[in-house]
Amino acid sequence: MKSFFWWSSRVLAFAILFLCSLRTTTLAQTKTVAERLGYPADSKLLIIHADDLAVAHSEDAASFDALDQKAVSSASIMVPCAWLTEVAAYAKAHPDADLGLHLTLTSEWQTYRWGPIEPKDKVPSLLDPDGYLWQEAELARQHIKAEEAEREIRAQIDHAISVGIHPTHVDSHMGMLFLRPDLFAAYVKVAHEYKLPFLAFLEPTTPKELSSLLSPNDLLINGVEIATPNIPVANWKSFYLNAIKNLKPGVTEIIVHLGHDDAELQAVTVGHVDYGAAWRQRDYDVVTSPEFKKALQDNRVIVVGWKDLKKLLN
Repeated sequence: MKSFFWWSSRVLAFAILFLCSLRTTTLAQTKTVAERLGYPADSKLLIIHADDLAVAHSEDAASFDALDQKAVSSASIMVPCAWLTEVAAYAKAHPDADLGLHLTLTSEWQTYRWGPIEPKDKVPSLLDPDGYLWQEAELARQHIKAEEAEREIRAQIDHAISVGIHPTHVDSHMGMLFLRPDLFAAYVKVAHEYKLPFLAFLEPTTPKELSSLLSPNDLLINGVEIATPNIPVANWKSFYLNAIKNLKPGVTEIIVHLGHDDAELQAVTVGHVDYGAAWRQRDYDVVTSPEFKKALQDNRVIVVGWKDLKKLLN
């Protein structure tokens, strides 16, 4: 599946400029994000972010535990997935939890698939021949109509709110909403209308028609770190510890995928070593480890969340 790992492989393959749209004023941009949040200008701010909540109970259990331990500072939810009600129950019981939405236009696993929130006859271009969301990002890029993508991501936000989730931000599962300017335009438009910060990025090769969709007042985030398939298992913890050691002043996000290497998650991710059950167990083990916490302390890292950035919208 060539494009299944598009998001992670592209992150480290190019020099990337990450942006978070906070619709700030020009005057406000004379201060760094750290200063606007009350920290010294040269502070190292880090969002430790767990992707893919609602995809499985195992994913939820590991992510909830990491949130409760403050081992991660934010997470994002795949609204079309089967375990959304479990996440909604957690959100209601933990109103301060930093939960965003992992806007989902693809359904990538072999035997565990999902469809859209919108009625299928309203978003036919989002569906593969089997009636699920497209399995590969490239096929989705070729077929999806932007107006139907916009309809679906609005439905995902509205549905999340309807079940008691108050999203702190939005981002894009498998980077799908970054693959075409019209999809990115829909993403930016919807995020602005719902007054939600959003994760996006520009590469050096990004066409002008994409970069022009961002306002001059959109506020820069300085970088993202994410594990990729080329990292040896033996070096897993070292990858994350080195990422913390090498943080620069500004705001960085570390994206992790948490889960337990159990029968459920093995079945969900069958056929995929990359981002599979063992991968997610390793991520969980690292972020909850004493070494990870010590690295944050030793490098004077200030852990923040998307809900902190969302305050800058007000």
